[in-house]
Amino acid sequence: MLDFIKIYFLAVCLFFSVAIPTAAGAVDNRSLEEQIAGKAGYATQGVNEFTLSETIGRVIKVALGFVGTLFFALTVYAGYLWMTAQGNEDQVTKAKDILKMAVIGMIIVVAAYSITTYVLIFMAQSTSFSSSVGK
Repeated sequence: MLDFIKIYFLAVCLFFSVAIPTAAGAVDNRSLEEQIAGKAGYATQGVNEFTLSETIGRVIKVALGFVGTLFFALTVYAGYLWMTAQGNEDQVTKAKDILKMAVIGMIIVVAAYSITTYVLIFMAQSTSFSSSVGK
């Protein structure tokens, strides 16, 4: 029964951490130009205003959001294991290992993102290429 509660709690947490931000982005945010073009009979389907680099940046931000959610879930799970250990050293060790691995993974992801952003901004400034890197 306790395993079912753990799995159910984890599933609910993951669902809401993914569903709520997705639902918030489901608002119709077409620009005034797109609305006018659609009423005038111009095709607006399949046309977007984003460049390839902006699209890749958005995908990376979504992926980093999932990594943050995974880090949060692992932290909550490890904390739950630790708090319910009741003196069981094996369970405490397992919880500590999960926390260590989650923190190390998050440090690696944040460091990689920071280094990449720094290098891209430096390259954009040195080549006088104006872009929206880092925004």
